Amino acid sequence: YSMDNLEIPEPIAFEWDKFNTTKIRLKHGITSEEAEQPFFNDYWVQFDTIHSSAEKRYQLLGTNNAGRLLFIVFTIRGNKIRIISARSANKKERNSYDQKT
Repeated sequence: YSMDNLEIPEPIAFEWDKFNTTKIRLKHGITSEEAEQPFFNDYWVQFDTIHSSAEKRYQLLGTNNAGRLLFIVFTIRGNKIRIISARSANKKERNSYDQKT
């Protein structure tokens, strides 16, 4: 499921900042490959109004291929998805995901 006003570019392609891939892996134990998986599985997206001053940011709750629920912040640059942050979803986010899907 995605928002009506958000078009995920097809085919889905990702752009990564090297610093972010290392930070996400070390801080949250999530590889870039794992962070990309929810875009191909069931997910729910909302616009991030608080952090969208410089560019439009979105929050995604979705599962990786192993069923782990992730919270991902991303933006769309051109025809690529740029993941800004990825971590395991907290309890509140898991409950929200269960209600929306």
